Amino acid sequence: MSNDPQNKKFKQWLDILQQESWQLELIISGFAIYGLFMIIEPIEIASAEAQNNDNMYRIFMMQGLLISWYILTINLLIHVVLRGLWIGAIGLRYVSGDIDYDELNYSTKFKNHLLKRVGSFDNYVAKLEKYCSIIFAVTFLLLFYLLGLLALSFLFTLLGLWIDSENTSYTMRYWVAIPLVVALGIGTVLTFIDFVTQGWLKRKKWTSWFYYPIYWLFKYLTLSFLYRPIVYNFLDTKFGRRLSLILVPLYLVLTMLAGTGFSTSNYWHKDLNSNSFIANVENYDDSVAKNTSYVSLASIPSKVITDKFLSVFIVYGRTIEDDVFYFNKKLKPEVDNRGLHSTFQTGKIEWQDRRKLLKEYMATIKEMYRLKIDSTSYDFDFVFTQNNREQEGFETFLDIEQLVNGKHVLEVARKDHLEDSVYYRRIIRIPFWYYPK
Repeated sequence: MSNDPQNKKFKQWLDILQQESWQLELIISGFAIYGLFMIIEPIEIASAEAQNNDNMYRIFMMQGLLISWYILTINLLIHVVLRGLWIGAIGLRYVSGDIDYDELNYSTKFKNHLLKRVGSFDNYVAKLEKYCSIIFAVTFLLLFYLLGLLALSFLFTLLGLWIDSENTSYTMRYWVAIPLVVALGIGTVLTFIDFVTQGWLKRKKWTSWFYYPIYWLFKYLTLSFLYRPIVYNFLDTKFGRRLSLILVPLYLVLTMLAGTGFSTSNYWHKDLNSNSFIANVENYDDSVAKNTSYVSLASIPSKVITDKFLSVFIVYGRTIEDDVFYFNKKLKPEVDNRGLHSTFQTGKIEWQDRRKLLKEYMATIKEMYRLKIDSTSYDFDFVFTQNNREQEGFETFLDIEQLVNGKHVLEVARKDHLEDSVYYRRIIRIPFWYYPK
């Protein structure tokens, strides 16, 4: 069969598929919902891992996947419910036909109201069919919108990193990068205005002449060239335009509802950092393992310590190495290779040279940190390692045999700087109870 859209047989084939598409919709929705509930936990774990590792590229990807998951799940669940109602309505129509208002024997006032507002049962079935088909199509259209937004956000992020990079020259920063960000920002605002007004900038002659180049560029930057036919086919009906107007406010309301919670106290909530009277589960290795969460800032094995030593793990972050370079200028490489890298990338420190610098690097790290239990400072030696959640960081073991039984507080402080002044800044305080075996 020819794929020519003008071919009569091809159009007849499309008409048949259109009438039978509900079966494919239900099959796809069922498998998709099952798969979505299977992958949500790995996505959440990967998102938390990316945030702990401060990997903004992976954070973008994981956050995009999370939002996509919510869009798909909510829309497909609504679609399945409405499609089930539609199937039930068709079954009921087979049994009892159309609505017989005379048989109901209502008063004239109610009968006229129902005839006007409810109408025939066939109209109800037709409306359900329309809503089901539209919701199914809109689900994937929203994913394309999100994909375009993420692509544009990723572009702005790359430009921001280019501007902030020490390797970017003054000329490139102020005469190329910043003007490019401003131009893209103006284009983004105009594209958003055209989107929310359903093409207002395309209708006016006086706006078309300057908006057309922006539209041509942004159809590639937002990947809209992949799904434009669906958008325009959606907007060429009154129902589609009305639905499009409420989509953005609807998801904003859903986002606000998702961010609501319930508080049982004016002073306590689960996200408070550990201190002398708060024990956050993210600072104890055994709790982290049970809750499939990640260590926040630092951790010790448990709230109750029975060994005569205390393991302390401090999470590594990008800012730590920035401070290392500030306090020891010799360790700063000519080319900073943090961030995205390639196997073909050159300029990395050779292993022999790196081994010579590691000892000085760790000495600088030791000098930067101060560990106390209660008011007593402890000597320590760090090693770079990974914890059970594969988080990178520095670990050491403190001799606590002399501690008395009961509650104690570990304090982790790090050397910091403000302009020319240097001071120790408290990172976290973690309470624990010492009861040796």
